[in-house]
Order: sequence, then structure tokens, then C-alpha cells
Amino acid sequence: MPALGAGMDVGRIVEWYVKPGDRVERGDIIALVETDKANIDVEVFESGVVEELLVEEGTRVPIGTPVALIAPEEDAEPTPSAPPEVAAPTEISDDQTPEEPVTPSEAIPQPARAPEPTTEVVDQHPFVTSPLVRKQAAETGVDLTRVRGTGPEGLITRRDVAEAASAQAPDRPHITGDGTRPRAVEVTPPPTAVPSSPFARRLAAERGVDLTAIAGTGPGGSRVARDIPAATVRQVDAAVTPEASATVPPTAEPAAASSAEERALVMRQAIARAMEQANREIPHYHLGETVDVEDTLVWVAERNADRPPTERILPAALVLKATALALTRYPDLNGYWIDDGFRPGEGIHLGVAINLRRGGLLAPAIRDADQRSLDELMQALKDLVERTRAGGLRGSELTDPTITVSNLGDTGVESIHGVISPPQVALVGVGRITERPWVVDGTVAVRRTLFLSLAGDHRASDGHRGGRFLSTIATNLTRPETL
Repeated sequence: MPALGAGMDVGRIVEWYVKPGDRVERGDIIALVETDKANIDVEVFESGVVEELLVEEGTRVPIGTPVALIAPEEDAEPTPSAPPEVAAPTEISDDQTPEEPVTPSEAIPQPARAPEPTTEVVDQHPFVTSPLVRKQAAETGVDLTRVRGTGPEGLITRRDVAEAASAQAPDRPHITGDGTRPRAVEVTPPPTAVPSSPFARRLAAERGVDLTAIAGTGPGGSRVARDIPAATVRQVDAAVTPEASATVPPTAEPAAASSAEERALVMRQAIARAMEQANREIPHYHLGETVDVEDTLVWVAERNADRPPTERILPAALVLKATALALTRYPDLNGYWIDDGFRPGEGIHLGVAINLRRGGLLAPAIRDADQRSLDELMQALKDLVERTRAGGLRGSELTDPTITVSNLGDTGVESIHGVISPPQVALVGVGRITERPWVVDGTVAVRRTLFLSLAGDHRASDGHRGGRFLSTIATNLTRPETL
């Protein structure tokens, strides 16, 4: 059970996405885990074959507890409980019968894993948190807006999708790959399937692009990476159709409200424990600086003038890039304090504090922020906010941050003096943009300013070093053309 953020002590396996005998690659999502803050997709960090699942679904275990055994593929032995793999079954038409019907006395063979669909399905349902659930729905032709989830707080699970697929075509014989029992499922190809490269599909998913709406320039009209527009926005909170609205669990039900209140309380307690630990163990120092951003905001307005709203850059992206570039000069603010020593981060992965609609916050990472353009940072920020609030984060996004940026300007707060999230050693705070009298070339003028703050860990740096770092961020902000 991985530690998915500071303050996490235990996690609950909500759903396994693999079973004994499955081959997994590093980075594959293998389970959905419920923490005190959110439901998180957990990735595997080794490639191999799943030998055994040690923890059943619904079980809460402390972090560090072994939950599965994965053997290197060359060392893996056949698992008795895992059915043998056979070729994927073909769909049987109404006027055909199988040449060799399956009888109850015969072992149910496991079909080969279905090929990856050629399009990513954008999450347009508030209770779908897993990419694998969306993939399964696309493969079986299930409309997720018509499915009632049986997981925590209405979460749609793979079992729900399988039941929905079975209900759609009860008379069509088909054997699913869950290794449990045959179901009557009609397998239909994704309605929006188009030829495209894996990288193009990934870019399309990240940028919210409908692959059927663009022309392909690859072989045979295939969509390739260069065909994907540079900047779009995923519409996660799409309106639910009237027919689908009847199947969505009403949020006003007392039981649902009670569950939401309980989860909010649990999250608040988890945050409090983490902050209590931080205040007790980390010797904080705090610095602040007011930055004249008038010219910067004029530059942003000019850059956005000819852009549609969905492609405009917000000042928040400039703050992220200015911070990331400053960290390249002051790497002792970018990393972790572990085992009485500083461990520098392997990259500059900015944790962005994001408030949740039901209360609480998470701070997932934008990886390699120093290497991204402003447009890329803006799109990454939008995507991260949407997935955080929709419950679509990966575990690595919560464990990767090497420093946190907390922006409370949109709440009207002029300044923030934050608490470092252990084991990180620094936090940058961003307040709201404020008009104030400012001296420019000996003349007092009304200028827009921004207050930046730094919370530093005295074990890893000192006020002098932190002050130079904060001053570098401010300088970067006043030179937007260099970001």
C-alpha cells in the first residue's frame, strides 16, 4: 500500500483492475485506493506478472502493507487460480452457434486481453474516476450516463459496466475476461473509433480533442500527433441528458449528504494531522515580497487579445513558470528532507494546491514544469484542476511534488503564510493582485501588485538563501517575455 501524500496512514482497496496471471507494465493502473482525501488510481512500479492479490476489495490496510505479489515475467509460474489464455472470442451473430459450446463441466477459458481502443473517452460523468472503467465502457458499448454506480459515493466500477453490458444484450452469448463466470455481453466497437497513433490519442485525451472531428495526415488518414490542436480544454462537467439524469444518484439525498459530510470531516482530520506534524517537526522560516506586475499583466492581455477564451494564459501559469525557473538556480529548495538529510528532487515537479468542491484540498504535481512552455503549463493546470475535482488523479501525481505552490488569490486573500507539506522543504504562497500606490521613476502611480511568500525549512536552507530564491521568482515575473 503506497503512501499517497502526507498524513496518509491507511488505504482501502476499492477495486482491483488486475487478477492473478495478468501481465503488467511499469506505470499501469492496477487498483483504485480510497484514502482519507480522495479515491486514487494506483500505478505499478515494476513490470511483470501478477502472482497473487493479498488484500481483498473493501479492506483497509496500513501503508507499507504488501497488497499484491508481482514476479518478473521470466520468473513467473502459472497461477492455479488463473485460467489459461486463449484467443479473443469473436462475436456470434443471431443465426450462428459456436462450434464448441461451453458446458458447465468445462473450465471457463480466459480470453486474451482486448486490444486498446483507438480513442480515449473523455470523462463526462461525475461518478467515473477510473480510466479503465471508461475503457471497458467503450469496448462494450455502454453509455456511462445511464449507469448507476455501486461504489463509494456512486462510483461506477467495472462490475457495474459489465452488468450494464449484460443487460443490453441478454441473449447474445459471450464470455468476459473477468475470470469469474460467463455473462451475456454484446461486444460492439467504440462508435467513435478512428485510426490514430497511441501518442495522438494521449495528446487528444490531455487536450480534450475529439479525434473524429479532425482530419488525419498520417498513413491512410490516421491521426498523428501533429494533427492535434495545440490548446483546447476538456469539458469535464458536461451537462447530463434528461434521460441520464434519472439514473444519477441525487446529491440531495440525506444518506449521500451524510456520506459527503463524513468524508469531508475525515479529509479535514487528515490535513490537520499532516499540518500538525509539519509544525512540530519542521523549523519554518517565512519571507514575503510584493511584486509590481503591472507591465506583466499588460503583456498577458496583449498576448491573449487574439486568442479564444479557452486558449488564454492566466497569471497563475506565469507564477508557476517563474517558480520553476528560479528552482533551477536554487535546487536546495526543490526536494525532500528524509532521514536527517536533504534529498534533491529528480526533476522540478510543482505541487499545485487545489481546493475540492466538498471541502479540503490536494496538491498534485505538474511534472517537469521548468521544461514546459506557458501554454503547456496553462493546459496542464486546467487538466489537473479538472481531474482533481472529478476524482481522476494517479497516485504518482500525489507523491511526485518536490515543492508546493499555493495560490489563494482567487479567494480574495492578499497574502498567505503557508505550512510546508512534509517531506518537502519549501512552499511558495501567492496572494491576490491588488492595486496600490507605487513609485515608478520617482513618480507615484497606481500599479497592480502581487504578494509572494515563502515558507522554508531551516534544515535545508536559511533566510538568506530563501530570500534570493524569492527575489528571483519576483524578477522572473517582471520579465514575462523570458518565461
